[in-house]
Amino acid sequence: MLTDAATQERLRQHHLFERLPVALFEQVCQLANRRKVESGAVLFHQGAPAERFYLLLEGQIALTRSLQEGQEKLAEVIAPGECFAEALMFNGSPLYPVTATAFRNSELVSIDAVHFRSLLEGQPSICLELLGSMSIRLHQRLNEIDTLTQASASRRVVRYLCQQVQADGEQIQLKVPKRLIASQLGIQPETFSRTLHRLAENGLIDMERRTIRILDRARLADFQD
Repeated sequence: MLTDAATQERLRQHHLFERLPVALFEQVCQLANRRKVESGAVLFHQGAPAERFYLLLEGQIALTRSLQEGQEKLAEVIAPGECFAEALMFNGSPLYPVTATAFRNSELVSIDAVHFRSLLEGQPSICLELLGSMSIRLHQRLNEIDTLTQASASRRVVRYLCQQVQADGEQIQLKVPKRLIASQLGIQPETFSRTLHRLAENGLIDMERRTIRILDRARLADFQD
């Protein structure tokens, strides 16, 4: 049971829960619990029964998918305040399609997915709003896929850096291993590293381990290999 008032408020602020009637939100909290996951530990494995979904309170969770070729592909990096695995409630998938691994010590709220879906069945207006929000996210993902299929490897890396710098300022801290970033961009890890070195040689970035500093944002955005 989730009894901590501060945690309940964090949960309440998320769009999945903010419009629930008080009585229904209290029911959600009765079947929810707070979990801690140490850095490097797996929260759930790809193919495991999808019985719960999660709100990340602190830390960082990476969602990865194992392909038939044995490759591991990064699907998404979850930041505090974000929910994940919630869409499985609506598509009827009984199994998690990804593995969730903590890349930092993390704290989460774990929510009973079956119970939450049963509550939503009596709230059609809220369901429509949630579906609209998920539709927007789907279109964003489709745009990202279009960009990846049309852009060269160097342009994919440049676009990734420009997106990160918008959120983090002139300095970027790579949040996951480079091999996973490369898989997310659809390129080989060696290609990702070579592109970073070319950008550094052109005076566009400066690198120190997993920290990248943008030296010339305008030239970086226009870089063509």
